[in-house]
Amino acid sequence: MATTVANPPIQGPGIGKRIVALIPGLLLLAAVGHAGKFIEQSIAHYTKANHIVFPNIEYVLWAIVIGLVIANTVGVPRVFEAGVATYEFWLKAGIVLLGDILHLGGISLLLVAVAITLSFAFMHLLGRGFGLKPKLTSLLAIGSSICGVSAIIAAKPAIDADDEDASYAIAAILALGAISLFAFPLIGHSLHLGDKAYGLWAGLAVDNTAEATAAGALYSDAAGKVAVLAKTTRNALIGFVVLAYALYWASRGEAKAVGNKAAFLWRKFPKFVLGFLLISLLATLGFFTKPQLASLANLSRWAFLLTFAGVGLRTSLRELGKQGWKPFAVGAIGEVFIALVTLGLVYGADRWLHL
Repeated sequence: MATTVANPPIQGPGIGKRIVALIPGLLLLAAVGHAGKFIEQSIAHYTKANHIVFPNIEYVLWAIVIGLVIANTVGVPRVFEAGVATYEFWLKAGIVLLGDILHLGGISLLLVAVAITLSFAFMHLLGRGFGLKPKLTSLLAIGSSICGVSAIIAAKPAIDADDEDASYAIAAILALGAISLFAFPLIGHSLHLGDKAYGLWAGLAVDNTAEATAAGALYSDAAGKVAVLAKTTRNALIGFVVLAYALYWASRGEAKAVGNKAAFLWRKFPKFVLGFLLISLLATLGFFTKPQLASLANLSRWAFLLTFAGVGLRTSLRELGKQGWKPFAVGAIGEVFIALVTLGLVYGADRWLHL
């Protein structure tokens, strides 16, 4: 009887080579982040020394702007790409290390639920009104309601959406996230929102976790923490939302049937949320001393430094402009509506119920 010998599996580069490949990009993230910090400190020092009244512009914005300029002029050479792509890891690490320093409270959690419900309903109405394909509308609704690009990527295979639909939805969400970085702090300051009210608004209305974190941090450190907490609450729902959409499209015969629902939820659930909840629980139980909590917060800020640099370096304005106007129009109208509604809810709750 003839025997066959299976071909050995093709081995990728060893772990050592993969780590080495990350180094150039990590150094670029650190350089851009520190450049943003240097600009912030230099301007603050100069204006103080010369008695000039000038608003403090956080390093977050400078790091993003520097990254945007590099990405959209000379571009990011391939040797840096692997390391730059780790910015999402640093984002998740920063959120985990942040822990539950501030509590949202029952009113804020209610606002999270209202914002998500309104976002789903309005995006579906807009999608139908503009004649978008149903699955593209589903992706836009999921992305704008839960956690932006991550939610779209998780939902695409679950509902059997086309690659083109996912690209359109991602482009619209990324473009609107970039705009929110500049618009939200200006609006917050013009309305004299408190740190908690502004942070809650950013966490409710900005889609991508990186942009929501950055929009909050641009306002203040305290606002950034609240934005992360509100956004993480939204992120925790991703598995349930994607499962609901998968079941709906499967019932129409346009997606694969979902077998083990518990396994499906576990695959889609963002694991970093569990780390965040663990640190939160330990902090609440008094497991950490005050100096240890301060150290965790400091590590979180270092992780976010790399994150904000990566946001700019990974944003290609040219690519965002290639995707057509309809998905962007639906996303823009939907985002403006949700931003205004949630701003009204947060402003009212802060004024009358004292967030």
